[in-house]
Amino acid sequence: MSSLLSRLRLVTVDVTGTLIAYRGQLGDYYCMAAKSAGMPCPDYGRVHEGFKLAYADMSRRHPCFGHAAAMPAAEWWKTCVRDSFVRAGYNYDDETFERIFRRIYSTFGSAAPYAVFPDAQRFLRWLREEGLVVGIVSNAEHRYRDVVLPALGLNQGSEWDFGVFSGVVGVEKPDPRIYEAALRQAAGGGVAPGEALHIGDSLRKDYAPARSLGMHALLLDRFRTAEAESWRRSGAPVLPDLVAAREWLVGGHSHREECADQPVTAR
Repeated sequence: MSSLLSRLRLVTVDVTGTLIAYRGQLGDYYCMAAKSAGMPCPDYGRVHEGFKLAYADMSRRHPCFGHAAAMPAAEWWKTCVRDSFVRAGYNYDDETFERIFRRIYSTFGSAAPYAVFPDAQRFLRWLREEGLVVGIVSNAEHRYRDVVLPALGLNQGSEWDFGVFSGVVGVEKPDPRIYEAALRQAAGGGVAPGEALHIGDSLRKDYAPARSLGMHALLLDRFRTAEAESWRRSGAPVLPDLVAAREWLVGGHSHREECADQPVTAR
């Protein structure tokens, strides 16, 4: 049987948790920002919980980082960060908050809070050397494309060919339309789902929607998450890193994984 690699024209890849990871904790960056404005370091736990609630609320009210409302990314994040602090019990005056927010926004628009997994660049370049088109599919706004990924050494033209970012296109994972957009963009004239593979780290956002279109899909479990066993029970191929993914693509695609590689519903 031919390798999966030989049957592919396109590989799309998730970013956070697949190619890059966050350095440290959210509280580290909120603490540094507060101190830069002369304020005490806020409680890490409360800020983390406040951010999760604020981010979920903003994503419901203004999905895709405010794309439909033509809301600038900075405004979306300013509202989210202010609400994060308020929910955590920190209600700064406008001038103080502006100083804190500017520090946070500039930090997360740089390479500083992120680390590239050591296998990421090599894997992406290998795919392109093998003649495949490589696309990025990410729930992120334009700064990932324009600033963050290039600053981390993951460049369009050397590591990836095109990107579909939710804040730019106005549709986000797990909506299958973001994968349809990637299939259309690939290679100019588009790629059939059966000629494409998506690699990510979420059954709900990555694996299930890609498989629903007929794409091949693979999940990475870089951090030995508790959910990974349920992913395997769902039939998803799960691997520890992109080194293993390369081996899987060129010949390690077992019979069990071929049989399992059928559409599933995330649960």
